[in-house]
Amino acid sequence: MYNVTLIPGDGIGPSVIDVAVKVLQATGIEFNWDRQVAGMAAVYEFGNPIPEPVIESIRKNKLVLKGPLTTPVGGGYRSVNVALRQEFQLYANLRPAVSFQGTKSPFKNIDITLIRENIEGLYAGIEHDIIIDNQKIAAESIALVTRSGSERICRFAFEYAKKHKRKKVTAVHKANILKCTTGMFLEVAQEIAREYPEIEFDDKIIDACAMQLVMAPESYDVIVTTNLFGDILSDLTSGLIGGLGLTAGANFGEDVALFEAVHGSAPDITGQNIANPIAVIKAGVMLLQHVGEKKAAKAINSCAHELVAESKYVTPDLNPKANCGTRAMGRELVSRIKNAMKK
Repeated sequence: MYNVTLIPGDGIGPSVIDVAVKVLQATGIEFNWDRQVAGMAAVYEFGNPIPEPVIESIRKNKLVLKGPLTTPVGGGYRSVNVALRQEFQLYANLRPAVSFQGTKSPFKNIDITLIRENIEGLYAGIEHDIIIDNQKIAAESIALVTRSGSERICRFAFEYAKKHKRKKVTAVHKANILKCTTGMFLEVAQEIAREYPEIEFDDKIIDACAMQLVMAPESYDVIVTTNLFGDILSDLTSGLIGGLGLTAGANFGEDVALFEAVHGSAPDITGQNIANPIAVIKAGVMLLQHVGEKKAAKAINSCAHELVAESKYVTPDLNPKANCGTRAMGRELVSRIKNAMKK
């Protein structure tokens, strides 16, 4: 049995998490779900977007499945997602983008894994206002990039490529302009690359990379980059396969792993039974892969891709004519996964 902290999230979060839980349980694997409240739901209930019971649960269980969270506007609240990453030093963000048949995307056979440094850079939160005569005249942010942090994420990327038999790692940077910060990141990536001669290595400037990703995405395999660039490029690669509704993310630290849907909480469609659950289901697949449940992960992944390709039992964002909602899509997946696990 796996003890997992379950954070349903805000907006459509509870509905898609409910489907994901049923899908995971359809494999026959036993889970002990420690349900916790965070985000806006926690603000309403506890006056705090990350109450202490959430922190305690994650420290205890080490595994987290999370729906989308809304960060309150104003009131001094910081991003809940960023706070969780920094609290548990979840330094590596893993975002695979793998094509689905049956989507509107013009790109086919995309298989790009983006690995993002997750706690440094501009997201380290080192910023302040500059005030003169009681007037805010400027604001300053500091992008913190450390050698140790760069070494850790670059080694993570090469180890991932080695383990998953990927052929190439591309380091993305802006070393031609940001010579100290991303310049050091590039130097470290080049040093680490020499330890893995069996894996091809190259580097790309961020703007050139963004252009090439939409012109020749097949030339990319594994991308490793700094925090802000990774945030932007991971949404771009999601767009190549049909959007955030089909994309999951994983966040890894030394002893905690957090798996999540990367789309927003979509309050405009909350309660309408039309939210696409694939992203958080794919997050569940990544959780299973992490704990070594390969057969179950493969069964869910295959069934999800088949379902989307058939375009019959899918939510309106994938096929407006399908006349299928979130719950019905989940029921169909559960049925298929139970059959797949018998084989």
